Amino acid sequence: MAEKIRKPETETGPDAARQQAVRLAGLSSAPDTDMDRFARLVTRLLRVPVALVSLMERDRLILPGMTGLPEPWAGRRALPLSHSLCRYVVSSGQQLIVPDARADDRLRTDPAIAALGVIAYAGMPLPDADGLVLGSLCVIDHRPRNWTDGEQGDLADLTAACSAELRLRILSAQRRSTQKVLETARATAEQARSDAERLEHEAQAGLDHAELLLRASEELAQTSGIEDVRRRLRDLFSGVGKPSYVGLLVADKQELRRIPHPDIAYAMEREAPSLPTDAAFPSARAFREGRTVFVPDRQALVTDYSPEAVAVFDRMGFATVLCLPLWGSRTLLGVLTICWTKPHEVSITERATITAASGYIAQAVERALYLDERISVARQLQEAMLTDLPLADHVEISALYQPSANDNMIGGDWYDAYHLPPAPPGGPASLIITVGDITGHDMHAATVMGQVRSMLRQATLDHPPYSPATAVTALEAACSVLPIEANGTLVHARLDPVHNGPGWRLTWSNAGHPPPLLRTPDAHVALLTEHDILLHQDFGPAHRTEHRRTLPPGSTLLLYTDGLVERPGHDIDAAIAELVALLARHGDGSLPHLVRRISKRLADPHPGDDVVVLAVRVP
Repeated sequence: MAEKIRKPETETGPDAARQQAVRLAGLSSAPDTDMDRFARLVTRLLRVPVALVSLMERDRLILPGMTGLPEPWAGRRALPLSHSLCRYVVSSGQQLIVPDARADDRLRTDPAIAALGVIAYAGMPLPDADGLVLGSLCVIDHRPRNWTDGEQGDLADLTAACSAELRLRILSAQRRSTQKVLETARATAEQARSDAERLEHEAQAGLDHAELLLRASEELAQTSGIEDVRRRLRDLFSGVGKPSYVGLLVADKQELRRIPHPDIAYAMEREAPSLPTDAAFPSARAFREGRTVFVPDRQALVTDYSPEAVAVFDRMGFATVLCLPLWGSRTLLGVLTICWTKPHEVSITERATITAASGYIAQAVERALYLDERISVARQLQEAMLTDLPLADHVEISALYQPSANDNMIGGDWYDAYHLPPAPPGGPASLIITVGDITGHDMHAATVMGQVRSMLRQATLDHPPYSPATAVTALEAACSVLPIEANGTLVHARLDPVHNGPGWRLTWSNAGHPPPLLRTPDAHVALLTEHDILLHQDFGPAHRTEHRRTLPPGSTLLLYTDGLVERPGHDIDAAIAELVALLARHGDGSLPHLVRRISKRLADPHPGDDVVVLAVRVP
């Protein structure tokens, strides 16, 4: 506790000056938009559950700015003087910092502890232009907390901005009420106007800085990739300093790679798409030295940096540059560059605000880089596991894989197709086709999918005459022994040419998968509904059956995963019926066009699950 706590004043008469100042500020126990904004910003910046802008009246504290307070106090927007530590701040005119009120001999019996859950408390006085303390900006935590110097500094900065807003309101009200007097005293009026402009500028700057930090904490928390972070930076700094250009460079080995804006073509991003980390540029220096670098004018640029840097900045027309390192949790991630085409004086408050915002930007960049890398690796793994379709003179085949719209999800959907050894030699080879879905949407599901796909191939080829049911049974037996959690569904099928006759024969085994569709040349579509139970580690090897159907020449067989027909809030039977209608109407067109049309019509534009479609047409 920085200052000795003085007991609140016991005079019964109201403090006329304080009451008048609160009235002039236009504040009461009703919520105030700007005061609520200060309270929200304090809770986000200091990560506390409760923040108050409290002002003292004769017998109570009113709360025009508030967040996190429980009922009934939240609805009343007021507290009795006995229930708030803010009264000590007002009476003493000094800040009050309390790590644990329960352990403080002077405060342990204060009613605020039980009524409001006050454990840790930090409050700063809110003086008017004459130094009279009107109230306090305070934060409350429901658990013990040692307030760091940085947290106290952040609270002091926001208190100064809040106090400037109060003084501006009071001064504006006073100016209106004394307009006639000001008209007869021009010199006094000029000074008052100057003071008002200065205070208005200070208040606006304070609000802009607070708005920047609030928007940074809210908007950057929602970013999903590095391009999304870059896109939001442009609007983030529109109110603070009004820079001409805000750029983002990310460390990539021995270079700083500039992230281009995905929607706007900036000349700077074409001129210098990357920089060596040892380049004599302000941004490279900020990265090498891990500190903020400020270049106030062209002369400083000429004195301290390379002719190449001067030439680039001259072509861009930049006069002032501020570069801030972006520190991640373990390493330096890159640099934030802020440039002005006119000389710009960066105040201490502005620099502190931008530095604080750069912390949010660094967190967003670190998260974005991690997600981008994870998505890239996951997608490469998924695509590597998908089969190149075999070339066949006797059968047409086409497949489509559409990943989930949720980029950090990777699923266990797959398709497979390969020829069996020809029998008799020289004749058309039989074809194995599979479509399956391993339960889950993560790297584990994709890994199990890859194992199951390979094991099912091996089980098929190791068991002539290549019965689909036998292969699925062998797969389950192997998974139960290894063990592999092969939970999911699949259709495993074999296509054989009919000897001494037209058409082909389909033999399939279905482990709980959506029914394949068979379209005959007369446009009739049949659902192949025969199936067994799904694959599951708790069921063990099941009795697998297989079924046969002769496919007349020109027939089209369609296999798919549930991502095509199943989505929240929609009936799966209705979706399958629509799929049947599509296949009947368009099934005689080219197979690549057919699978694209089906996916476009049926799949969710932003699917929450992977989608696989495999189509086969016999000659």
